[in-house]
Amino acid sequence: MKRTLTCIGCPMGCQVTVDYEGETINSVVGNTCPRGDIYARKEVTHPTRIVTTTVRVHGGVIPQVSVKTASDIPKEKMFAVVQDLRCVDVNAPVAMGDVVLENAAGTGVSVIATKNVPKK
Repeated sequence: MKRTLTCIGCPMGCQVTVDYEGETINSVVGNTCPRGDIYARKEVTHPTRIVTTTVRVHGGVIPQVSVKTASDIPKEKMFAVVQDLRCVDVNAPVAMGDVVLENAAGTGVSVIATKNVPKK
């Protein structure tokens, strides 16, 4: 089976073609750097994503803070992480890097604030 992807491993955006059978990769062609090969293999066998969204802030100068997963998570867990975050509220002040949710959706990955939100 063949699958063509646009690599997001670097700014080049190479069109990478992966020839595979199940989880066995036969070849990866079209990448101009090693990151393309790594990205293509991972995307075909075990795709992952970083989840970015916002959570509510009580007593802050703004009502929400942007957050993201501290590392990539399995793609199939994305919606479960977002669902977990629907119940999360934090109190100001919030500092960039603060953990707002540990072990999101059982992934072992924390969700962290990506911005500072001072108190009112």
